[in-house]
Amino acid sequence: MGTTLIGLIVIAVVVVYIVYLYNRLVSLRNQVKNGFAQIDVQLQRRHDLIPNLVESAKAYLSHERNTLTEVMEARNNAVSAQKDAARDPADSGKIQRLGGAENMLSKALANFYAVAENYPELKANETIQQLMEELSSTENRVSFARQAYNDGVMSYNIFREQFPNNILAGLFAFKPSSQLELESPEARQAPKVAF
Repeated sequence: MGTTLIGLIVIAVVVVYIVYLYNRLVSLRNQVKNGFAQIDVQLQRRHDLIPNLVESAKAYLSHERNTLTEVMEARNNAVSAQKDAARDPADSGKIQRLGGAENMLSKALANFYAVAENYPELKANETIQQLMEELSSTENRVSFARQAYNDGVMSYNIFREQFPNNILAGLFAFKPSSQLELESPEARQAPKVAF
């Protein structure tokens, strides 16, 4: 009878531990999804501001249509990648595609800002100044949200890879998550706007 009781206690402890590990993996995975949702909100704000900026600048940059087209194409690609990643933030490929698309958008915006420097009347326009300031503020919010997301991904991946968690993670298909990274050091810097 004593051996049976000890065996039942051991089984109960193992079951409780497995339940704890599973629940912790679920909690961490949900924190990653929530972190991505915060990025998603800020990226949507960024993507919504860009068409307004381009439309406001069209009258001033009539000779720079290529620059405006480049910004809008990069924006549209980033929106597509954002929507794709939002459907499954746990998919590493989609997160990497989003990082690449956002990197291209940042480069296109940097080029736009450089061109805008050559047009004093554009720089003096209050609407454009306000849009550029809002965009710069949004870039900072994206950066903070991305940092929180990346911290969540790191915690989830570390917990998922530790033994014996990795066995349970494999059994229940807890896939690794990817951090949202920008590809170049230039893209890691928020665009500088000087008027």
